[in-house]
Amino acid sequence: MIIGLFNDWVVVVLMMIGLYIVIAHGNLIKKIVGLAIFQTSVFILYISMANVEGGSAPILAEGIKQFSNPLPHVLILTAIVVGVATTALGLALVVRIKEAYGSIEEEDIQHLDNKTQDETEIQATEGDQS
Repeated sequence: MIIGLFNDWVVVVLMMIGLYIVIAHGNLIKKIVGLAIFQTSVFILYISMANVEGGSAPILAEGIKQFSNPLPHVLILTAIVVGVATTALGLALVVRIKEAYGSIEEEDIQHLDNKTQDETEIQATEGDQS
């Protein structure tokens, strides 16, 4: 029984690991890795659901009664390409954030951003007084 649900267990474990990494860590690169793990679990889920036992490729031949639909696999290939592009964009943004703030930790970035906003407000009030 448990072996028959192996793919489902893998999906759940990977999904929870990815979600935990995204929620628990403040490092932006770790968050991107967590999203990639979560995304991989979704790919495994869809590929597992598309598997037809005893199904063959949809090629007409004698003696084949049951076919497997290739559409879910094609969609997952497209999703993998989109996922790689999204991950690359996210990493490029992390590099730009590192250049701008000097850190990739979420708390440090928020602290520096709040500090800059407070300084801007002080300068604005000083400008209104003069």
